[in-house]
Amino acid sequence: MDELDSYSRTVSAVAAELTRKVAAVRMGRGSGSAVVVNGDGVLVTNAHVVGDARRGRADFVDGTQVQVEVVGTDPLSDLAVLRAADPSELPEPVRLGDADELVVGQLVVAVGNPLGLAGSVTAGVVSALGRALPTRSGSAGRVVEDVIQTDAALNPGNSGGALADATGRVVGINTAVAGVGLGLAVPVNATTRRIVAALLADGRVRRAYLGVVGTPAPVPASVADRYGRRNGLRLAEVIGGSPAAEAGLRAGDLVLDVGRNPVHDAQGIQRQLFGDAIGVPLPVTVLRNGAMVDVIAMPTELG
Repeated sequence: MDELDSYSRTVSAVAAELTRKVAAVRMGRGSGSAVVVNGDGVLVTNAHVVGDARRGRADFVDGTQVQVEVVGTDPLSDLAVLRAADPSELPEPVRLGDADELVVGQLVVAVGNPLGLAGSVTAGVVSALGRALPTRSGSAGRVVEDVIQTDAALNPGNSGGALADATGRVVGINTAVAGVGLGLAVPVNATTRRIVAALLADGRVRRAYLGVVGTPAPVPASVADRYGRRNGLRLAEVIGGSPAAEAGLRAGDLVLDVGRNPVHDAQGIQRQLFGDAIGVPLPVTVLRNGAMVDVIAMPTELG
């Protein structure tokens, strides 16, 4: 009974802190949830909640209704930033955590507006970490990295809402229902903070383009022992005419380092391909036919 009481007190405390800071939003024909993230009237939600809308309304559980405008959207991370017309009407912002510190089995609490039911709270655990969420914007595709999987019940309308740890810090933005008992959330970490900052500054996120498609693969034992590297990224495709192709990368290459940083998966490359990498020489080390090969690629802007 004591354990149940402790669990209940924890979830209740998180709910009391967050329900008033997570709004129900209606954006054109879309609806979902949004989280107040700073005192300047800024809210974060999902790009798919916003769609093509430029303005909408945020409703809070205390009855406050605030008009909001879209500052920017980034479909490739499924994040969007809104700004309230009157910031003074918003509650104080949430406390942001760091999803990189989560562990599987950890208690998490989801707050949002599923099925139009404002201020709904569900609880569960982190079911898995490091999941990948494919996204697309026009012809450009990307994988949202390090997505959080939870068994906290999520339903339509939870999108854009908060996923919090036991202390009430928001560690994720709920984004998708993967199936019965499976929910996904975009992590709140250094990468997503960078995306939100770019949206606030420029209304969009500039990304660099390399032009490779790969899958994680083990490094041959002889090389692994020599270089202390166990995994790399096997290139399944190098897009013709891309910066990668022009640099001499080939399908079948095993990528070990990009930008002098070890690479184990596609996310290891993606997190380096933001605006500051456009037009800047990018060293890439690959294993090809048993030999180490170094090339220099010049990423272009992803359009």
